[in-house]
Amino acid sequence: MADNGVVVNNPIRALGLDNKAGEGLQSMGLVIARAGLGKTAILVQFALDCMLLGNKVLHVSIGQSVDKTRKWYDDILSLLTDGEKIETIPEILQNRMIMTFKETSFNKVKLEERLDDLVKQNIYKPECLIIDGYDFENNDYASMEELRGFMADHGLKMIWFSAVSHREDTRISANGVPAPCHEVDDLFDIVLLIKPEGEAMKLDILKCDDCAVHPGTTLQLDPATMLIQKG
Repeated sequence: MADNGVVVNNPIRALGLDNKAGEGLQSMGLVIARAGLGKTAILVQFALDCMLLGNKVLHVSIGQSVDKTRKWYDDILSLLTDGEKIETIPEILQNRMIMTFKETSFNKVKLEERLDDLVKQNIYKPECLIIDGYDFENNDYASMEELRGFMADHGLKMIWFSAVSHREDTRISANGVPAPCHEVDDLFDIVLLIKPEGEAMKLDILKCDDCAVHPGTTLQLDPATMLIQKG
């Protein structure tokens, strides 16, 4: 962990993925849920854990402003600490960069162009990538394969995606992954499904070869904070 003096208790570590990242494994993860159910909150928890381990994170926000994305980080970090904000901890802040795209303008080529500019100018070289708001409905299998290759080509340890599912679309893969990701689920190493049940929020582990918990496990989420509940 980066030597920043901040005590962070991140319950997302219950999945055990922080240990796997340290072993040099590359993996691609997906958080899927209906609109407004906390996908970004889960992605930010993974991103913060990468940052606290000393890895640089590039957060690609599609259709969302930089300020709104920054607020997610401050809100989640405040919950994980004694009210800390990233801007007051330079050792953590230096491990994050936010990049925004309009919903109609994101693709692998444009992402690669912007990232290559950062790397070539020695401005920023990420090890972890968050792609929040990727349009799975209007992109095909080949597009996702290209992004899988992007991870290998750029030496990334991990890419996390979010996807929006719809109640009325009942298509589902053999692994239980709902549309619109049911035909690309084999490209992901980890698939997490946020599922409301009454007033409770649950996190289903649909697929995870490298997790400390087995696929089929359901974890409880705090509906107010979207943090994994202990016990």
